[in-house]
Amino acid sequence: MNKMFTHYEPKNFSDKVALTFTKLLRLFADVFFRKRYGHRAVILETVAAVPGMVAGMLNHLKSLRKMQEGRGWIKTLLDEAENERMHLMTFVNIAKPSPFERFLVILVQGIFFNLYFLMYLISPRTCHRIVGYFEEQAIISYTDYLREIDNGNIENIAAPQIAIDYWNLSQYARLRDVVIAVRNDEMGHRDVNHQFVAILDNEAIKPDIAQGSEIKNKK
Repeated sequence: MNKMFTHYEPKNFSDKVALTFTKLLRLFADVFFRKRYGHRAVILETVAAVPGMVAGMLNHLKSLRKMQEGRGWIKTLLDEAENERMHLMTFVNIAKPSPFERFLVILVQGIFFNLYFLMYLISPRTCHRIVGYFEEQAIISYTDYLREIDNGNIENIAAPQIAIDYWNLSQYARLRDVVIAVRNDEMGHRDVNHQFVAILDNEAIKPDIAQGSEIKNKK
């Protein structure tokens, strides 16, 4: 399989919930934006910048409560949130969202932030799988975006200066270069969040192994 389009198959109920939730949001985006990829990116990057901040904050507070190191996750998650925010800032310069889309951002962010916060308190594993699936869909969307540019359906305009500075692109960079850079970021976020799920699964197994050894020793 092409590593770019790696898909993590659902293994349990938690994964199926995460995938179903992701598909519902994808359906909303497809119906509402269709091939208006720049405007789709503005709304979806607003959502994408929330999980890293919420998860980073909650892991930060957990580290404070337990007076333990945060496994190195906190900075990774906050960096992810900042990276997604820069995606948004870039596409705001490209797509020029309408007043209605700006209102939609406020509405979607308010709903999604609170929902994701509650979900992370209940099941961090499911939440990281959701983000992993989000990023899988983002990679598909940005690939479609590239195809529209290559086919001449979307003008390959000059890259905004904010993107040139952030990704250290050539001063002659175009929209196509920006979309590729963003897609590469999403591939990294996909792999990191799916890996977090694997780590959480491994940590859940270890206590069971320890408990099983204890029972065996008692016998």
